[in-house]
Amino acid sequence: MAVLLATTAHAQTPGTGYHRAPDAIAKALETPPTPAVAVSPDHRTLAILGRESLPSIANLSKPILRLGGYRIDPATNGQAEVRVQWLNALSFKDVGTGRTVEVKLPAGTRFAAPDWSPDGSRLAFYAQAPDGLSLWIAERDGRARAVATGLNGTFGTPFVWTPDSRSLIAYTVVANRGAPPVAGTTPTGPIVQESSGRRSAARTYEDLLGNAHDEALFDYYFTGQLVRIDLDGTARPIGTPGLITDVSVSPDGRYLLTERLKRPYSYLLPARFFPTEIAVSTIDGQAVKTLVDRPLADDLPVDFDATVKGPREAEWRADAPATLVWAEALDGGNPRVRIAYHDSLMMQAAPFTAEPVELARMPARYAATWWGDDGFALVVDREWRSRTEHRLAIAPGRPGEARLVLTRNYQDQYGDPGRPMLEENGAGKRVMRFTPKHDGVYVTGEGATKAGAFPFLATLPLIGGEQKRLWSAKPPYYENVVALLDDTSGRILTRRESAKLPPNYMIRSIRGGGAKPVTNFADPAPVFAGVTQRTITYNRADGLPLSGSLYLPAGYDAKRDGPLPTLLWAYPAEYTDAKVAGQTVDQGNRFVRPRGISHLFLLTQGYAVLDDPAMPIIGEGGAEANDTYVKQLQEDAQAAVDAVVKLGVADRSRIAVGGHSYGAFMTANLLAHTDLFRAGIARSGAYNRTLTPFGFQAEQRTYWQATDTYTKMSPFTYADRIKAPILLIHGGADDNSGTFPIQSERMYAALKGNGATVRYVVLPNEPHGYRALESTEETLWQMTDWLDRYVKPKQVAPSP
Repeated sequence: MAVLLATTAHAQTPGTGYHRAPDAIAKALETPPTPAVAVSPDHRTLAILGRESLPSIANLSKPILRLGGYRIDPATNGQAEVRVQWLNALSFKDVGTGRTVEVKLPAGTRFAAPDWSPDGSRLAFYAQAPDGLSLWIAERDGRARAVATGLNGTFGTPFVWTPDSRSLIAYTVVANRGAPPVAGTTPTGPIVQESSGRRSAARTYEDLLGNAHDEALFDYYFTGQLVRIDLDGTARPIGTPGLITDVSVSPDGRYLLTERLKRPYSYLLPARFFPTEIAVSTIDGQAVKTLVDRPLADDLPVDFDATVKGPREAEWRADAPATLVWAEALDGGNPRVRIAYHDSLMMQAAPFTAEPVELARMPARYAATWWGDDGFALVVDREWRSRTEHRLAIAPGRPGEARLVLTRNYQDQYGDPGRPMLEENGAGKRVMRFTPKHDGVYVTGEGATKAGAFPFLATLPLIGGEQKRLWSAKPPYYENVVALLDDTSGRILTRRESAKLPPNYMIRSIRGGGAKPVTNFADPAPVFAGVTQRTITYNRADGLPLSGSLYLPAGYDAKRDGPLPTLLWAYPAEYTDAKVAGQTVDQGNRFVRPRGISHLFLLTQGYAVLDDPAMPIIGEGGAEANDTYVKQLQEDAQAAVDAVVKLGVADRSRIAVGGHSYGAFMTANLLAHTDLFRAGIARSGAYNRTLTPFGFQAEQRTYWQATDTYTKMSPFTYADRIKAPILLIHGGADDNSGTFPIQSERMYAALKGNGATVRYVVLPNEPHGYRALESTEETLWQMTDWLDRYVKPKQVAPSP
């Protein structure tokens, strides 16, 4: 069988409306994706969630508002199309019997955020109508009903269950709010911003407020009213309306913890930096305690671990009736301050009148707490600069006693101990699962090794010591633990896949034996069944071990077909430890089926693909990795090219490089600084680092602190050196920090002005990751056409 080839994309004209992707790709895109699954808290039922295929460009092009870093749909008062993964079908499957009940929803229903009640008896979700969002309840017997309309989804999921499973707290549109503000056609004056000499650095953000009218729109659409809604639809308002970004109910159901935004707003920062009040009220809205009322956070250092002063990240202690826990910076929010402990974890129990107590102090910035009981919890902190993680064991019943459990580089795959299994307790809060003797907690992890990732189940002793492995996945499967069904017979629910078998849910015993299938999801793209994949390993010039996943088209025979045109698709990553950077995890037990704008679709067009070849940029011993970015990138790419050529699957004269976002930045740099590639594809990149002067990607220094590095890392600086054809694609409504469309616009102008072969494609209304079916097919058509033109043809030696 010959290599699978489809009609070449450039049979169509590059600039005539939206193009259909080559047939094999288009058919795969039109196939519904594999359903998602949500396991009930009692592990008895799976909610099988049908997912929408790609939305239409018409849906994506509905009017939206961009306010305070959010994108919203003013017609529904919810988040814009690009921010929601809509679902379109729901059924319940009994884990034990396999019996399935279909939930009958009105034709065309689109819904999101399915959430089981704490007792696992029913599922809540919100549904979209042309003029608003409604709250629905689905019963296990298949009945479903709307219990409320007029939800306000601008900040995200607009509801949360109460612990007794009898009602929900919903965020709703304020009643009788009137018509939205209308912008005047005549300015009333200039827009003035002023700084009085205080440092106020801001990274490069999208979709910010820009004037008084934007502020009025923000108030109008984002202000909401909390309402308690019983299962029968009875609704009771809670407290006063406000800009309520988050709400949670105490485990005993008596209190609410809320976060509200306040004025003054900022035109340089998104809403999460606006003045914020964190407060506790009774469940019916009576004020109890204000934890913090902090001002606009416009004075933070640019470091990634910088944070606000005062209480932050407040939450309920999951294993106690009504106890507040929050973090506070001991370094004033500046991680560069040299002190032994940078954060403190504080606790205060209801009725919140006693002085708070300190649970623990952390060497780095607080990340999370995994709750257990009065005698055991785990606190995690992380430091970005060193990529260090600490885990501390604490006894909440004895505040101040903290024991260091481990210190690790959190990029270390081989040394990853996993994390405790978290399951919802009776109040719907996630807590650690203890062993039957209460002398340990269950832990799950990836089990990464050079031979592959083999997820595991283990126990971690409470008193300290090594974890004990109870079960590990075995080749040829990648099989991760979803739930521990019971710890007496050792039954577990897993999600299993292999290179040839699509992911499905299984019941098995940790003591061995066969696995009983619970689901039977089919291969969503059988056209890829014949594609082969293997992890290849090779060394950089300095000896650093590297790896990548090599994909070859269905039917390819090396002896018969010879070297192929090849695409390297990559994304650089920064490390502080060469040993960690050089780790290889074989991906041969994973089921790979591309979706969306995946470059792997090019396998159907006769290309080999080296996917995610390692592109480490390493700064050890306190050195700044980016100071040698270009040199290391050159060495990474040279090693990858040499490896695929040595294997005989790639033709050295027909290799392209591509990437998305920071991978696009990499692509332009490799075309500017090497002659390894015949062409490049750069999607939604940033090419001029002077336009992101207060940091980017893993770079914490500002342009003024590292001017030479910013300049040398910018491929815009070297646009005159790019001679290989380059395809630039960018979403016209990019919503990612730092990758404004102007980055590609100005890069195109620079390339064009210097005589490069370049095409610049703007996808209307698309964000950073392209969503619409038409845009997806256009992207894949453009990529195929570009490579068919400039990479696939064999070079002919000049006549003597």
